[in-house]
Amino acid sequence: MIERTKKTYLFIPGGWHGAWIFDPITMRMKSYEKDCFSLTLPGLEQKAVSQDKIINLTTHIQFVIDFIVEKKLTDVILCGHSYAGMVITGVADIIPENIFGLVYIDAYIPKDGDSCWKLTSDHYRELFAAGAAADGFNVVSRPGSDSRRRPHPLATFMQSLQLIGNYKQIRNLTFIYLSGWESTPFRQLYELHKNSPEWRVEVIDCEHNVMEHRPDELTEILLSIDK
Repeated sequence: MIERTKKTYLFIPGGWHGAWIFDPITMRMKSYEKDCFSLTLPGLEQKAVSQDKIINLTTHIQFVIDFIVEKKLTDVILCGHSYAGMVITGVADIIPENIFGLVYIDAYIPKDGDSCWKLTSDHYRELFAAGAAADGFNVVSRPGSDSRRRPHPLATFMQSLQLIGNYKQIRNLTFIYLSGWESTPFRQLYELHKNSPEWRVEVIDCEHNVMEHRPDELTEILLSIDK
């Protein structure tokens, strides 16, 4: 009898957020005795960290790779929310042997040469530009949002992703479309992938922050991946 390998869930937050955004999910996953981690990407720490260079998409991808390698994680179910679709694709392209599956939680699904700026909507391009007007390096969060949200490094949104194609080795692909917000830039991705035999596509009727608004439904989908 072949022993079943235990999977590790690794959660990567989207723009302006840190590991805390996944707390409702990791709490539930651990109650089911699932191994899981949530990361805060460089430049988004609650307490500012001194940086000696510009933080870009490559920085974020390498940060996640370093974590996986240092923890000696294999069979990783890599889950990215929103902007982090860029990150998890880049990680899978470099260390596909460590990745069991990719879960795009209302997230961008890039190809070689794509950037978040290129893939997003005009609404968000305007938001990025306006948010970076103060210093040209960081996109500030919109007024009145969660106080834990941090200014997001602009270069991570602007840098094009260079892929060699290894990410295509990952066969366990899930796209979770959140249909309950009017300004979503992900509707086209849903239409493109909903009938694809290569993708599992799930729909949750809620706003973009599914971790807060529908944690039980999201957890149920995530648990079903490791079956």
